Amino acid sequence: MSSQGNVPLVINSMDEELPVASKECDCACPSPSSPTGLKGIAQERLPAIQAQLDSSAYFKPVNQDYQIAFSSSMPLTPVILNTAACRLAQMFESPRRIAEVVKIYAHVDIIPIIAKLVSSRLLRRVPSASVDPCNDKPTALVAWLHMSNNCNLNCTYCYLEKTAEMMLPEIGHAAVEAVFRTAIANDFGKVKIKYAGGEPTLNFPLIMQLHKQACMLAERHGIGLDEVILSNGINWTQEMITAVQECSLRVMISLDGIGVTHDIQRAPTSGNGSCASVIHTIDSLLEGDIIPHISVTITDQNAEGLPELVGWLLKQGLPFGLNFYRGNEHSTAIKDLSLNEARIVAAMRSAFKVIEANLPRHSLLGCLLDRASLTTPHRYPCGVGRNYLVIEHNGYVAKCQMKITHPVATIHDADVLQSVRTDQMDIQNPPVDEKEGCRDCQWRYWCAGGCPLVTYQATGRYDTKSPNCNIYQALFPEVLRLEGLRLLAQGMNGTWAD
Repeated sequence: MSSQGNVPLVINSMDEELPVASKECDCACPSPSSPTGLKGIAQERLPAIQAQLDSSAYFKPVNQDYQIAFSSSMPLTPVILNTAACRLAQMFESPRRIAEVVKIYAHVDIIPIIAKLVSSRLLRRVPSASVDPCNDKPTALVAWLHMSNNCNLNCTYCYLEKTAEMMLPEIGHAAVEAVFRTAIANDFGKVKIKYAGGEPTLNFPLIMQLHKQACMLAERHGIGLDEVILSNGINWTQEMITAVQECSLRVMISLDGIGVTHDIQRAPTSGNGSCASVIHTIDSLLEGDIIPHISVTITDQNAEGLPELVGWLLKQGLPFGLNFYRGNEHSTAIKDLSLNEARIVAAMRSAFKVIEANLPRHSLLGCLLDRASLTTPHRYPCGVGRNYLVIEHNGYVAKCQMKITHPVATIHDADVLQSVRTDQMDIQNPPVDEKEGCRDCQWRYWCAGGCPLVTYQATGRYDTKSPNCNIYQALFPEVLRLEGLRLLAQGMNGTWAD
């Protein structure tokens, strides 16, 4: 696979048969569907079509021979173009019939290459029908079950007012019934349950009971089921690991650094460091054929240790997600947590250099930059107010776990989601096209304006851009370049045919 000569080469991840690393986090993370309007044009029909390079096409050099590109107004999976392919794309800066260009490349079968440029939306049909760049209709109901208001860590950035209270079995079973009742009422084909807290494993026997109930209801109603335990990784027993493995439950573990870098912001109630215990749990899960997803929270406290942590995660082959600290009423006085733009950007770039030296086989587009998902376009940064329920240990329902003390419904409501969607008093989640400072941004359908709660805390508004916008704008091109290097490495290694 060479970039030399006049033969255009286009590489995209639609050619590969490798899984994309899915993002898992302690949040209502976006789970966008495939974009609408993607029905392809048959290759035999292409010559008769007039096409033009999309006016929002974005190109970023990967190295001296290749560039990565995507249509920023209608983003799809980015593609790699060699120099000849870039020249080919630029031939369509003004509208022209594809047949004209085919004649110029009489010595090359150029139609499959042009088809890739069209499918990636770098080339658009002229005149083009109006196509919605996003398919934001959620297909799954996501429920956070607050299994315990207690925890065995005193994390510096925790938003909970901890108590010893646990979710009782009668509340838990009623909550699961409410989740499936709501899913059926709103025609969701899938339910995702996040067993969370506090530390949910402090109430582990109830997790197992609710899992069995959820499986029974899913089978009865023909609804898909996805379940994950969001844990700090402390005090897992072999019995717990065996039970999770037998039930095929997924696990997310929080790890913010190696050694003291983790311990400084995730200290156990005993006062000793927790990193060693977390890594022991991760090792034990791996031995039990459970691959945990690692959630990393980045603050000013641990930013400098990020490259070391990312190197360790890559060496272990662990999927991970990098998330920025979100302030709350319990942590705002801790100035060391607040994000310093220059420091965070520098730390992230250092971590990206580690990734560049150890490129994984799977895509990291959805994992590298906070809660932004670069995998498919979306207008909403999360599912708050749309397809997300946070069920407290006492049966009340909130819109976001960071607003867990502001319930808007109960598990006894006939349609819990209806109450969540109609609430106008608590956290709001407008689409990015309605946010000031976002409407014309080329990255808007990737970050969707950022976490609405973070934005409100900083500005007193939900309809404006994120206070982390400068960080996103600085790092999105770097994330793209990393994906370009990965695609190029996979293509060069013959992972897929060109």
